[in-house]
Amino acid sequence: DKGLDIPEFSIVGYVDGREFMNYNSESHLARPVTQWMEKNAGPEYWERETQILKGSEPVYRHNVRTVMSRFNQTGGIHSFQWMYGCELRDDGSTAGFMQHGYDGREFVSLDTQSGLFIPTMYEAQITAQRWNSPDVRQGERHKNYLQNECIEWLKKYIEYGREDLEKRVRPEVKVWGHRQSDGATRLQCLVYGFHPRAVDVRWMKNGVDHVSSYEMTPILPHPDGTYQMRVSVEVPTSEEDAYSC
Repeated sequence: DKGLDIPEFSIVGYVDGREFMNYNSESHLARPVTQWMEKNAGPEYWERETQILKGSEPVYRHNVRTVMSRFNQTGGIHSFQWMYGCELRDDGSTAGFMQHGYDGREFVSLDTQSGLFIPTMYEAQITAQRWNSPDVRQGERHKNYLQNECIEWLKKYIEYGREDLEKRVRPEVKVWGHRQSDGATRLQCLVYGFHPRAVDVRWMKNGVDHVSSYEMTPILPHPDGTYQMRVSVEVPTSEEDAYSC
């Protein structure tokens, strides 16, 4: 839709939650986002990725039209998404996943044990049957990619960005609150600038950890590679109690 200020087609690559490359249908270029990718991946890498992703654009336009027809849709704004990844664990074992979505809902997913695509809604059954057919075997190819080639690329990316990916940055914390009309006070705790992504945030009452009913936002990335989140809690307004985050 020309009225939306977003590209029609976009690809984003992540390592450990850190964006390291992207491509979209406005730039028509695969580009590095981190210094370590810019430094270590040569021009031939970016040219190859650009050509591959350019070729994917018409495929996904076709996919959107195909799935629209399955839902008997003839217009409107719709999206077809593909998400996949592989994981290298500390003990050397690996894992992978692959999912396709339509308009924000899961459409089909890959069973990485059997190499078969599993439909997660009625309209996806035709797609899963075709991808699993003996003459296509798309799931088997993707299973092999996730178990082998994807892991090899992941090892390269980790080596390229090891210093950045393994850095440790302590979080900054800001706390504020405002009184509600019902005699309660809503406290907000912003935790930001930390790395890696894993963090444990708690509200304390008079130095004791027993404030249980609080709300957390998702952990969100910053452009600088760090993370942030906000935790809020509603407590009785009292001058006798001290709360900390």
